[in-house]
Amino acid sequence: MAQARQPAQSAPRKQGGGSELLARVAVGLPALAIAVALVALGGITFAVALALLGAVCLYELYQLYADAKPSLIAGVVALAGLLAAADFGTREQVLLVAVAAIPLTFLVTLLGSRGSTFGIALTLLGVWWIGLGLAHGVLLRRLPHGSGVVIDVLAGTFVGDSVAYLGGRAFGRHALAPTISPNKTVEGLVAGLVGAIVAVLIASHFQHWLDTRDALALGAGIAVAAPIGDLFESYVKRDAGTKDTGRLFGAHGGALDRLDAVLFTAVTGFYIWHALLVG
Repeated sequence: MAQARQPAQSAPRKQGGGSELLARVAVGLPALAIAVALVALGGITFAVALALLGAVCLYELYQLYADAKPSLIAGVVALAGLLAAADFGTREQVLLVAVAAIPLTFLVTLLGSRGSTFGIALTLLGVWWIGLGLAHGVLLRRLPHGSGVVIDVLAGTFVGDSVAYLGGRAFGRHALAPTISPNKTVEGLVAGLVGAIVAVLIASHFQHWLDTRDALALGAGIAVAAPIGDLFESYVKRDAGTKDTGRLFGAHGGALDRLDAVLFTAVTGFYIWHALLVG
């Protein structure tokens, strides 16, 4: 169950910056290349890949609070339903699946006879946090120029994160959220905001359908949503008393550690791009 939070630190760690950055790049670039390939393929391949990745994320989340006995079966079934609705249906059908996840989780919990109210709540947290985030990635991919916008979202998210890391190490003086993530700084946040926006602006120069105004709107949304997603996952981990959600990426943690910001920026990117299209 949840453990006491560790004492806050007033400044970020400064050791091993170069080697850690190289390790980040070594992990991030292949992952980004695979992601771009899957986005380009689209369709059922994209949805199935996200379903598999989402199932790993659910497993990692539920393991953090294993004593509460969340239902991985209910979570994975609901996740698959959300992605199927996003790929073959509409936003309304995605919402229908999200609502149906409540009785589904309750019934599976009853059949298992080992659950708890907290377990049901945790199961649904995973469904709505991870499942809806990935489902919006599928919905975004289906919009006009959606594959390009998904790549913009990924680029803005990961470039912003890397620039925030570098900016925090170089200039970080003021802790951003010391009780949640002691190593994050205000200076790093500002650097990441700028980095995300610039990344999308640069991408727009290679996309004739994306003008500067729309790129700024998309980049600003990604820049704001990404650190919130990062802090949200840090809050969940801190409450569980752990540093990483898993070891899928070795020293760089689990799948949920790598996708925390994307689960927020995919949703933000979808609604911004949808608004720009209809506006």
